[in-house]
Formats: sequence, C-alpha cells, structure tokens
Amino acid sequence: MLSKVVARTSARTGLRVSVRSLSASPEVEEAAAPGGAHAQLPYTTPLREMNFVLNEVHNAPEHYKKLGFEDCTPDFLDAINGECARFAQERLAPLYSSGDAEGCKYMPNTDVRTPKGYKEAYEEFSEGGWNGLTVPEEYGGQGMPLSMGVMKSEIIGTANWAWSMYPGLSMGAMNTLILHASDEQKETYLTKLASGQWSGTMCLTEPHCGTDLGQVSTRAEDNGDGSFNVTGTKVYISGGEHDLAENIVHIVLARLPGAPAGTKGISLFLVPKYVPNVEGELDENILGGPKNVTCVGIEDKMGIKSSATSVMGFENSKGWLIGEANDGLEQMFTFMNTARLGTAMQGVCHMERAYQGALPWAMDRASMRSLSGKKYPDDVADKIIVHPDVRKNLLTIKALCEGGRSMIYDAALKADGMINEDKAVRDKCEEELGLHTPTMKAFLTELGCDAAQLGMQVYGGAGFIKDYGMEQIYRDAKISTLYEGTTGVQALDLLGRKIVLDKGVELRKQVQLQISEAFEIGTSQTARNHGLTGHALEIGKLSAQWATTAMRIVAGAASNRDIVGTASTDYLMFSGYISCGYQWLKMMNAAGKALDANPDMEESDRAFYQSKLDTGNFYFNRLLPKAYTHRDMSLKNPDSIMDLKLEGWDLATTLPSDSGDAYAGYKAE
Repeated sequence: MLSKVVARTSARTGLRVSVRSLSASPEVEEAAAPGGAHAQLPYTTPLREMNFVLNEVHNAPEHYKKLGFEDCTPDFLDAINGECARFAQERLAPLYSSGDAEGCKYMPNTDVRTPKGYKEAYEEFSEGGWNGLTVPEEYGGQGMPLSMGVMKSEIIGTANWAWSMYPGLSMGAMNTLILHASDEQKETYLTKLASGQWSGTMCLTEPHCGTDLGQVSTRAEDNGDGSFNVTGTKVYISGGEHDLAENIVHIVLARLPGAPAGTKGISLFLVPKYVPNVEGELDENILGGPKNVTCVGIEDKMGIKSSATSVMGFENSKGWLIGEANDGLEQMFTFMNTARLGTAMQGVCHMERAYQGALPWAMDRASMRSLSGKKYPDDVADKIIVHPDVRKNLLTIKALCEGGRSMIYDAALKADGMINEDKAVRDKCEEELGLHTPTMKAFLTELGCDAAQLGMQVYGGAGFIKDYGMEQIYRDAKISTLYEGTTGVQALDLLGRKIVLDKGVELRKQVQLQISEAFEIGTSQTARNHGLTGHALEIGKLSAQWATTAMRIVAGAASNRDIVGTASTDYLMFSGYISCGYQWLKMMNAAGKALDANPDMEESDRAFYQSKLDTGNFYFNRLLPKAYTHRDMSLKNPDSIMDLKLEGWDLATTLPSDSGDAYAGYKAE
C-alpha cells in the first residue's frame, strides 16, 4: 500500500498539500503498461524555468507580499510547485498515452467511464487539497493567490492535458460561484467543489450556436419556490459526465420567459447532476435514483480523447438562478476569462511536451554529416542536433515556450485581483487583462500547434506514427485554437472590443509601459555588457507601431468596416510577437543581471543564464521579424478577400447527408 506524506505546511494559512510515495499505484502501472501502439513520452516539470520567470523576471514574492501573502517566498513557491510536480510526473504523465489509447466510454445507462487510472489519480489529487488551492479558506480551500493555480495548471496540464481538464473546469465554476452565487449556494456547492468531492462544468454552446450566444434557446421556468426547471441541449461540454466525482455542478446559460432577445436576455443557472437533500448532501437514494441532468452521448474527437466532451440533455432539470436575472453573460465572463487564460497555458503545455519529446531524439538520432565537417567522427553519422534546420526547429519551440510562459505568468499575477470582493479591484484587473487575454489565447495556441508539428518534424517519418508519441501532442493541441473562441473570434475581440470600443486607453498604457521599460533596460550597464541595446530599441519601436497600426486600421474602418475583420487576425499575431519579444527582453535582462552579480556562480547556473541570452537572441533574429509581416498584412486593402462573388465559389459542394445529425440522440421539447 502507498504511504501518505504531508509535503509542506504554511504557518500562516495552514496550507497542506499532500502526495503519495514515489512508487506508482497498481492502477497507474496497469494503465501505463506498453500497449504496442502508443509510446510513453518522458516528462519532467521544468521547475528551474518556472522559478526563474516567477522570481527573477516578475518578482512574484514581492507581488504576493503586497497582497498580504508574506509566506509566499521563493522557497515556499518552490516547495508547493515541487510537490505538484511529483504528483504530475508520477501519477499523470504515465496515463498520458494510455488514456489517449483507451479514451472515454459512453455506457448504456448514460454514465461515462474514464480510462484506467484516471479515477485513482483524481482521488489522490483531491485528497492532497489541490482542487481548492486558490479557493478562500472559509469555503474549505487553501486561500492561495489565483496565480498559484495557473502554475499548478501548467504542471498538471503538461503532464496530461486531457486529465487536467476535469479539475480545470471545476476551477472556473468555483470562481463564478465565489463572485456571483448566494451564500446558501456557496455553502452547499462551493465547499464540495473545493474538496473535489463534486466537479463543475461550463454549459454555453448549443447545436445551433457556439460563439453567438445571443441565439441561446435553452429555457428556464420559475417553479415558484426559488428553483427553476431548465430545458435544452448543450454540446461540447468538457467533463459533462464522468466517474471521477459523485456529482457534477453545471453552470448553464438559459433564458427566462419574457427575457429580452439576444445576449441581454441570458441568465445563469446552477444545475446539478444530482439534486442534494435539504442538508446539502447526497444519500444512497439520490445517487441510486434518476439523474437531474443526462448525458446523451460523448464526441468522437481528433484529440484529448480521455476528456469526456459531452452532449448534455436538460429536460425540466431543477436548477437555481445565480445572481440577477438577465445578467448571465457578464457573470459567465468570470468563467470564460479563467478558461481563456487556462487555454493559453495549453499552448505552452504542448510546446513544453513537444520540446521534451523532440530534444532526446535529436541528441540520439544519427543521420548524415554536418555541413561544416564531421562532429562525431567515430560514428557512422552525426547526431541530427548538429544540423541547422533541426536546431532551428528545436530553438523555435524553446523560444516560444519560454516566452509564452513569461507572458502567462505576467498576466496571472495581474489576475490575482479577478476574484477580489471589491468590484473596483476586479474592474481594474479586467481592464488590465482585457488587452492580453485574447492575444495570449490565440497567439500561444496557434504557436502551440506549430511547436507540436515542429516536434514531429524533428522525428521525420517517425513523428507521424503512434509508436513514438509525438503525433498525440499535435492532436491534443489543435482543439486549443478552437474552444473558448476560435482564433478569428479572439482577434475580433482584441481589435473590436478591447481597442476600438475602449478607444485605445489600455493599449496606450501598455505601449507606454513597454517603451519605458525598454528604455530603462536598453540604457543599462547590463544591456551594454550583454548586447541588449538593439533589442530594447526594437521593442520600443514596435510598441509604438502597435498603437499607430491600430489607429490606421480604425481610420480605414470609417469608410469600410470590413477592414476590421480582414485585419484582426494579423493584428493579433503582430501583438503576440511584440508581447513575446517584450517578455524576452525582460528575461534576457534578468539573466544578464544574474551573470554580472555573481561571476563565480556554479557552471550549471552559468549555462542556464547564458542559454537565456542565446535563446533570446534567436527569438529577436529569427522569430520577431514575423511581427513586421503580420503588421503589413493587417494594413492591406480588404478587397482581395471580399470581392469574390458567391457565384465564384463552388456552390455545388454540399455537406455529407448525415453530417448535421450529430445530436439526433436527444431532442428537447
């Protein structure tokens, strides 16, 4: 049997997170046993990289101290992240490939069975207190800053993204309830979610509408006793049904009778899979009785196969209004902002997975000779790591992953005010994050897919087959560009809502900040010592162009509104490359300062900091130039996109006859 050990305890908060001993459980060992079709890719949590970004680039301990979390020192953060890493490496990573091979199974009684080892891993995760890490202590959580949950999501998400979605969706549900639910709802549901005894979902999408939530048709009828009957169909619901927790709390968008049309008439409801008794508990009769919400089926997907993507049927399902009527969309944005930040992290997770999968292959695989002469003269061929194109592929993944991590951690620290009780604090946080959330979500997930395919490219033909595990990374990564709003939707949100409607206020603030920091870094002794002056000057110039390009697009839109639509995606990618470059400038500056401050440091530390300077130079020389192309594309006339008449398209092409029947299994009255 496994012995349970308490990892760390904070004197101030009584924070307790626990993991099991190092040997894997029988369930995990059985699930991870080689099946011949899926390889088990290695995974090690990059704690040194995480600590560098947190402590040396963004000075997280000082940030936490200002928030009143004096115990969140570098040692404390390292201890918590280290324990989470042990759990991820020993419990979740071994289930990554086996979970993909087995997938979820829809049962005749409408239950859903997750792959072997998933339930046991979830139980250990919950026992360790990880579900409630950032939930207030009064509701059974640990009371840690929200940003610590983002670090946790990187650790478990890189180990096994599909598994991490189950507790990840619960986190969004908890944040929504913290801000908008009644005290009674919090007492009944939030405490169970924080413990992991129950899990949560977000139910927005319907068969006829995804992004356009104004078309939501799910309806809610008042029962006259404080409850409502909810009827409708929701699709693509991650974690909508599973066997990990005894109950599932669905956060559902629906319409009340007589509600205004469009998004102004949407309300938010809490609808549990099983309705608890008056004590807020589930007894044997309830658990053995009919479900309040039924899973109609699960999707057969390209990737994340062990995450149960469900079709949910609500038929007079008992639920309760969250907050005020017709205020559901604003409340749901609490959930969506959490989800979008988490989805941006998914891009980084897949970059890290691709890098860790491809680098050992490049170090070991021998093929041809280096163009500049033999590097392994005693071998029949040189290792492929010496070939420029292979190195470029690996450096691209590495630079984007490390830059993306810094982007997200920077935003996560800002997001610590998202669930503050003071609305003024929340509003300020929303304003600061508004500019960054769509950029990070779209930019990092698109490049996460690019990184996954570059990892496959390093393997050559071996990357295309399942034996080596690389193709799963790409299959799992692709969904990140689609859910929580496609790349095009995020781009319209950035340019249309976050810049045009905001009149560029937050954009100007960010531009001023980046120019100021670039000037400070560029004129420092560190810059002179390590060649950062030119990089700082480029970030300053591009930051200014970030604002002027937006002004030019907006000016053109006055006479042709299609300009915003045709410019938005390129403008978002332009924004992403600038933002990532800004983070690289800060990382290079931190690395240079560390080298200058301690000339006698250990050789391993010197190599680490030097790698930051070298990788940063690669980003500025090989990746940042793409920003200029996206800038120029965003300013092109929209006519070449919009001029082709419908008659010029192949109108004879039709969908397969059965393609629109995916949800025929459930027809709500």
